[in-house]
Amino acid sequence: MPLPAALPAMPATAGRAGTGIGRSIVLIGLPGAGKSSVGKRLAQLLGLPFHDADLEIEAAAGLPITEIFNRYGEPHFREGERRVIGRLLAGPPLVLATGGGAYVDAETRRAIRESGALSVWLRAEIPVLLPRVSNRATRPLFLQQDPRAVLERLKAARYPIYAEADLAVDCLDESPEDTTGRVRMAIESFSAPARLPVALLEREYDVVVGEGLLERAGGLLSGVLPARRVAIISDASVAALHLPALRHGLQAGGFEIRAALTIPPGEGSKSLATFGRVLEELLAAGIDRDTAVVALGGGVVGDLAGFVAASALRGLPFVQVPTTLLAQVDSSVGGKTGINLAAGKNLAGAFWQPRIVLADTGVLRTLPARERRAGYAEVAKHGLLQGPLWEWCEAEGARAVAGDSVALRHAVLESCRLKSAVVAADEREESAEGGRALLNLGHTFGHAVEAECGYDGSLLHGEAVALGLGLAARLSARLGFCEAALPGRVEAHLAAAGLPARLAELPRRFAVDTLMRRMRKDKKVRDGRMRFVLLRGPGQAFTSAEVPPAEVEALLRDEGCSG
Repeated sequence: MPLPAALPAMPATAGRAGTGIGRSIVLIGLPGAGKSSVGKRLAQLLGLPFHDADLEIEAAAGLPITEIFNRYGEPHFREGERRVIGRLLAGPPLVLATGGGAYVDAETRRAIRESGALSVWLRAEIPVLLPRVSNRATRPLFLQQDPRAVLERLKAARYPIYAEADLAVDCLDESPEDTTGRVRMAIESFSAPARLPVALLEREYDVVVGEGLLERAGGLLSGVLPARRVAIISDASVAALHLPALRHGLQAGGFEIRAALTIPPGEGSKSLATFGRVLEELLAAGIDRDTAVVALGGGVVGDLAGFVAASALRGLPFVQVPTTLLAQVDSSVGGKTGINLAAGKNLAGAFWQPRIVLADTGVLRTLPARERRAGYAEVAKHGLLQGPLWEWCEAEGARAVAGDSVALRHAVLESCRLKSAVVAADEREESAEGGRALLNLGHTFGHAVEAECGYDGSLLHGEAVALGLGLAARLSARLGFCEAALPGRVEAHLAAAGLPARLAELPRRFAVDTLMRRMRKDKKVRDGRMRFVLLRGPGQAFTSAEVPPAEVEALLRDEGCSG
């Protein structure tokens, strides 16, 4: 089966997603946050009309809100509020201030989202709000109530839902003009995350790509998971850098963190021993079947945590939060999970799809250069599979390797776009030819070399993939499937990215028979025959089980292997 024909055309360069200007802006927040006062000033600055939802409701009903509540009750009020907000957002762009409870209503929240409006939470703490609501004794929520007690109750109930807003701006004890200026700056600098659907036969999930997703994790996971309970699995290095942000983001969305477990960094943690220890620790923490496992880290963490999620209590909800380039462009998408055995890589595992993938491209700034280069090998692989992305790699890939944020976002987006389409067409790699197996381009060789190095960190997975891409291109040329110049072109690009492109570049030598033995234990072997992903050119990959072993052995000898 070839790559899906419906893969979208790729732009030559990556651009920033659209800001809130040019679409409606909906202000949400507790009473006293300044939605009306800021909204009026913001509308004037942006040249948009301003509307206050509460005033519109009163005008439509011919009654003050207090009277609507007294006569008809809150459900009736919320229904009318929903209609008014829907009518306003169906028209030209505007700035809309909503009542404090509007966004809490699930249908209203959905309508705001589906309208394309930018929701902005004016987030304020109780000491800021309290003086501002002291003159609101006639409002329904404050009638004969202690204002502080009301605000505390509203904060506990509503802040986890407000966390679903597109953007949050902290409102300080300052003038409305100062707050408005900061809100405007936040809107104009806002870059909406991209959402790429992975449409499977039984369900669909999103790959969300953008910056600042860890801080918004609670809002992004709300409505995706069966309960607001999670257990986080990370490695010690990643946890030190990013666990506080994720923890804060989850707690802001009202999530209870039942456990936050860490494993040692490196491929060695993908073991039966670590798998068993993590399972025991999760069960000791009191997880139940509605507790989601959140993988925070690179491919090792994602593979291990996903297998744990598939196994614990016969299956827990799973969330991928990849923090390396390699994991964001490849291993976090598609549901392959597993651990390594002595016989080879990923030989125990399960297909266990995440409920959502949060690829926060901002965390890539913390990656060591070597890890970024290793991740780029998977981008190059996707380029060779897709075609136009390979052209982008050759023209712009150096910027991604150097850490350019725009180039990295583009690399992640287009890699995930390709992979999500392939996974949707062949979720469990069951296609007789092509399909998801194409994503293993370079991996038959790469896994064998990686296993032979003992997963000791001397050769990273992405570096092994780079070697495998060069060998796959050389095998393709050797068998007459592609132009003789393609292997040199592939190896030159990988070398320019700082990746090992030839086996001879490694500080150790390999034996033909040991690599062949490794490859014969590869998961893709069928009926005793090795299957290789080969190339006719960029964008023209195919699978074959008809490769003579003698040709593979000759290639390895030509590349400096003994035997």
